[in-house]
Parts: sequence; C-alpha cells; structure tokens
Amino acid sequence: MSDQVSIHGIGSRVNHPAYGDGVIIKIEQAAYQVCFILHGLKHVGKSYTAWEVIESIPSTEVVSFNAAEESLIKILSAWSDITQVVELGDKWDGGSLILKPQDASMKEKEIPIDTFFHKIVMVRDRLRVMEQRINSSKNLSDEEKVNLQQYITRIYGSLTSFNVLFKYKEDHFIGEKSS
Repeated sequence: MSDQVSIHGIGSRVNHPAYGDGVIIKIEQAAYQVCFILHGLKHVGKSYTAWEVIESIPSTEVVSFNAAEESLIKILSAWSDITQVVELGDKWDGGSLILKPQDASMKEKEIPIDTFFHKIVMVRDRLRVMEQRINSSKNLSDEEKVNLQQYITRIYGSLTSFNVLFKYKEDHFIGEKSS
C-alpha cells in the first residue's frame, strides 16, 4: 500500500513549521500528542507530513512513561529557558534588598530578596541555554565557539558575588579558575 503513513513512536523528535521543536509523548488512534517547547501540548494528526522528523523512534518499541519523561526533561532543559527550582538560602527567607541612593532627597527602593533572587536565577539559566546553543551551532567555527564560551565563563565570574544567596553550593556561579 503506497499511501501508508509511517507511524512514529513515543520519544520521536519533530520540528513543526508553526510550533517548532517537540517530542511525541502519546500515540492516540488518529493523532500524536506532542509536547512542543514553545507551545506546550498539541495534537497532530498521524497523516501530517509537513513537519521535519528529527529522530523517529519505531512505534513498535515500548517506551516506559519514565523513559519518555526523562527524555522530555532532557530536551526541554537543553532547548528552552524553563528554569529549574533553585532555593534561596534560609537566612534570606523573607528578607529585602534595599537600594539607597547617595542623594538623601531621593527615595530608596526596597525589593523582596526572593524576587531579586529569581531574576538572578533566570539570568543564570538563560546563560546556560545560550551556552548550549553556541556549542551546538553548526554556523560557528570551533574557534568562535571557544571564544564565546570563554566570554560566558567571564560573565559567570562577574556574577559570583550573588553566590551568597544560594542555598546549595552546586547552584553557584563559577567563573574562570586562576592558574
């Protein structure tokens, strides 16, 4: 039968012209349930052919929910700016950051420290995504990748002052090591 549509299995990676990168997470009777990085869950008909199949996993292969979930988490963390949960140090809970101008006639600004901390974590996570995109770029030479990576490492070094806010050392910014 020449009109037969190839069926992709759970975990297959696709690039949809409208929704972008995604992963098939469930196969239904007439459609795939696909989790797209930028657009969330969408149903795509099995007969749809306008997308690029980046990696097809045979549909006969049985993939456990845990394996699919692990694959999805890995893909989302590599290609999106979804942030992981990073905890503020206990001593800062409920605290405030006060910005006081030198000019006494100007009003100081008070910001809840957890709001400020969240923004620092977002900067760190976006730097990590940028790093991953640089390293996986096909348009940059190896020399350009190394130069950009060194620049990002210096940015991390500039942010090490904020490490005091993190609860766990493994979440800290790490810059260049002095030799």
